[in-house]
Order: sequence, then structure tokens, then C-alpha cells
Amino acid sequence: MKIKNISRVLLVFAAFSLAINAVNAQTADNLKRHISFLASDTLHGRATGTPDEERAASYIIETFKKAGIPNAEGKFIAEKYLQHFSYDPIVDSVKTHVSGNNVVAFIDNHAANTVVIGAHYDHLGMGDAKHSTYVGPPAVHHGADDNASGVAAMLDLAQLLKASAYKNNNYVFIAFSGEELGLYGSKWYMQHPTVAADKINYMINLDMVGRVDSNTHTLTVNGVGTSPTFKEILDKLKTPLHIKTTESGLGPSDHTSFYLQNIPVVFLFSGQHKDYHKPSDTEDKINYAGMIDVVNYTMALIGELNDKGKLAFTKTKDDNVDSAPKFKVTLGVIPDYTFDGEGMRIDAVKDDRPAAKAGLKSGDIVLKLGDVKVTEMGTYMKALAQFNKGDKTKVTIKRGTEVMEKEIEF
Repeated sequence: MKIKNISRVLLVFAAFSLAINAVNAQTADNLKRHISFLASDTLHGRATGTPDEERAASYIIETFKKAGIPNAEGKFIAEKYLQHFSYDPIVDSVKTHVSGNNVVAFIDNHAANTVVIGAHYDHLGMGDAKHSTYVGPPAVHHGADDNASGVAAMLDLAQLLKASAYKNNNYVFIAFSGEELGLYGSKWYMQHPTVAADKINYMINLDMVGRVDSNTHTLTVNGVGTSPTFKEILDKLKTPLHIKTTESGLGPSDHTSFYLQNIPVVFLFSGQHKDYHKPSDTEDKINYAGMIDVVNYTMALIGELNDKGKLAFTKTKDDNVDSAPKFKVTLGVIPDYTFDGEGMRIDAVKDDRPAAKAGLKSGDIVLKLGDVKVTEMGTYMKALAQFNKGDKTKVTIKRGTEVMEKEIEF
């Protein structure tokens, strides 16, 4: 009798494992298909306001339609998925014009509140001096990780949530444009929401989730301080990922536009890398196994929040934007935001910038800048804010086991 019971349990477990593997395989196929198209040469980097942005938007719309997810009006008319935005900002004392399209889809569960799941689909086109970290002639900036990966994850989550039992919230899915230029699409959405702001329960932002490190398996979850419920839930979630959390609801991505309207937010991010804002951010470098873990983790988070009702909002400590450090100079590095140790670890060094000229390398850990001890990102930014262009100072770094000092000129 016991042997039969054990056999039955093993058969059930085997069937369950096969089912999970089949779902993961389908997710991997979906993710690869989406990223391969969005990051292809033919879309020329998906710059905001270009025909290539429009082609990317059309692909996203067709994916929503195939999944049976209508637009904000509950219809499947392609142009009704689009939310056009337009701004005339002053940039470097020059009036410019920015226009583009968000793509908005909606799962209506007839619930009182709505969850927003977003990812920006625009990128840098053929590159530009202000945003690109690449030095060279114009070239397609593919943006596979930034942010075809986030869009692909969002599209897969939409399909999963359509079939799920998580019906206590409605779900709005937004592919934002204009993010790279200054969060223009998400700002516009909050000024012209398809769901009243006070009915938005929380927002999940997926930005650069395609390069989970195969060794550390780190996923950074930002914004956990924006609702006490997040911390309560995150401690319970089981995942093969190593979760690093930060509290602030502010950051250089679209969740900030929601947080500033007192909406709880979480921002999922797999980390910076040397291909950031370069043509070399290509599809072949995506870690699909890691992305599957991110999708599964996000679904688990949404599932745990399904029965929690309307989440309380909490303002985080470092919210005073006016008191944030003002930078007149840059070191010319990409920090490793997933680093847990003391100091600021450099993920990548930009060509022909102060750090490169001083001989700093990827993997170096900045321990001191000038007279300021660097313990984490906050103290690094405070240290950087004290310098002006032309200033010279010393930077103390740790390279491997060796601590050394370099002279740097801004």
C-alpha cells in the first residue's frame, strides 16, 4: 500500500514537473520571438517618434490582439491601443519637440482596483551624443536588454494573467515610449490615465530584465519601501533568483511617474552591463533562463498580492528631489546597482571619459572619491556632487584584492 502511494506521488510530481517545463519552454519561445523582432536591425533602434517606433507599436498591438486582450475601451481596433503624446521641452536652452505613442491594453476583471504593468519599448535609434555611451559613426542601437527584454516579459505576463485565477484586480499593460528622452510617455499617461489614478492599486515596471547574471542570479527590486505590503510579501516568495531590494520609489525609469502620484511601485532590473546604450546590446546576449525566472517571480508577486486589497502607499525617505545632488561632472562609468558590498562597483567604463583616462576598469570598486568615503551609491553620488569641471582629485579603488589610488580629472 505504501509503495503504491509513493508511486502515485512520484507520478503526480513527474507530471507536474513536465507541465512546468512545458510552460517555461513556451515562455522562452515567446520571449525570444519578441526580443528578436524588437531588437532587429530592421527596426533601427526604435527611436521615439519615428516610423520604426510605429512598427514596434504595431507588433505589440498584434501580440495583445492574438492573446485576446483588448484596448482600454474593451475593443480590438488597432489604432485605439495607441495613446499619442506630445511635448515641447527646452533642452540645453533650445526648444525641442517630442512626440510618440504609448500602447495600452486592458484586462477587465470588473474589480475595484487596477494593477499597471509597464515597460518602455523605445530606444536610441542610431544613437546620439547625449544618450549613447558609444563612440563611433551612427549605428543601430538594438536595445535588446534596454528594453525589448522588459516589453517581452510584459507581453508574456499579459498572456499568463489572461489565463490566471488572479481576478481581484484589473490589469493595464502599457508599453511606454519616450522613456529614453525623459519618461515622456509615462508622464503623459499619468496626466491622461485610462484608469483614474486613485483606482490604480500599484505599478510594476520591467526595465532591463534580460541580463540576469548566470553566477550571482541577482534581480534588483526597487521601490519596496513604497508600500508596507511589499516587504511583507517579498520575504515569502520562493525563487532561484538572489533578490536585492532598495526602498526608494524614485529612479531613472517609468515607475517614477507613478510614484510621484502616490502610487506604490516596484521596479525590476537585472543590472547594468558594458553594452548599455551601445549598438552591442543585442539579442544573442539575453539570458533567457534568467528571464523565465523573472517572469515567474513577477507572477508569484502578483499572485500573493491578489488577495491584499488596495495597497497602502508610503513615501520613501529620499524623496525630496530638490535636495538631490546636482552633478556638474561625471566619472564616466556605469555603476553595478546589484552590488551588495561596501563601495560602488563599476560595471562598465565609458570610452574617453575621466574614469577611462585615469585607468579605472570594469569590476573596480570605488572606496573613496576625494575626501569622501564611498560606502554605497548614496555616498558615491554625494561625493561626485562636490566637484566641478576641471577639478582634479584622488580616487581610491579596490581591484581584486589590491587597494590602489588613481588621480582623476573631471
